[in-house]
Amino acid sequence: MKVALDPYMFRTTPLLELPGLVADLGYEYIELSPREDFTPFFLHPRADDATVQAFKKALDAAGVKVASHLPLYRWSGPDEDERQAAVRYWKRAIQLTVDLDCRVMNSEFNGRPEQASRSEGMFWKSMEELLPVFEREGVELRLEPHPDDFVEDGLVAVDLIRGINSPLVSFLYCAPHTFHMGGNMVEIMQYAGPLLTQLHLADSFDHRASSGLRYIVNPPGSTARIHQHLDIGQGEVDWDTFFTTLGKLGFGGRDDTIMTSCVFAWEDRARDSSTYMRETIDQYVSAW
Repeated sequence: MKVALDPYMFRTTPLLELPGLVADLGYEYIELSPREDFTPFFLHPRADDATVQAFKKALDAAGVKVASHLPLYRWSGPDEDERQAAVRYWKRAIQLTVDLDCRVMNSEFNGRPEQASRSEGMFWKSMEELLPVFEREGVELRLEPHPDDFVEDGLVAVDLIRGINSPLVSFLYCAPHTFHMGGNMVEIMQYAGPLLTQLHLADSFDHRASSGLRYIVNPPGSTARIHQHLDIGQGEVDWDTFFTTLGKLGFGGRDDTIMTSCVFAWEDRARDSSTYMRETIDQYVSAW
């Protein structure tokens, strides 16, 4: 099992300085999330071959590897022009991943929940174009349901991944999305079984608490999704149950699994948050 850092809170750190920073924080792996100078949100990758080679040298010098590459594109959106653009962006992102000697990518389903059937149709259309590229390059894809995607429920997401029917495509459980996935954490993990290959670790509050009045959003009836990416212990995810379930599933004993710290809430104390998360993850893993 690899323990990685999503360095989004350090996204303004120059790319070539990032590996050294990650190593200083106690991590051997990076989950490379969107950056303006590499793979921006919803836009074509910016990195050229020279940038990739320079970044690889910086990784080697720091003793850090890219465990996974996370791009985010509108590949399931209801607009066909945007979908076609997203497929082009994905193809370049896959090439960048291979050039970084990484063979794992993860992303979100995307799309629109109010146009779920149309978004799913777009998703399958994109997969028909992209799955052969993943297969040709030997790159794995781990998918997570996300608040405000066309699929948000954890069990539904696992079924959809099973429907792809590819050994390269599996399930990512994002802990801070627990309460948007249905709140049935153990059931989802057990249902995914061997399809569960990657985790995002951060805490969140249950927005459904207090009769749905934990957060009051105006105007009434707003469809806004609210969640946090906090340090472990600052929210309401049941971490004892989370890690106990992983132990029962044998998650930590598999070489293909990744556990990523992805706290976004504390840019003012990003270093302290990242080191705390590494230490806390190690304590839980040692306990199970």
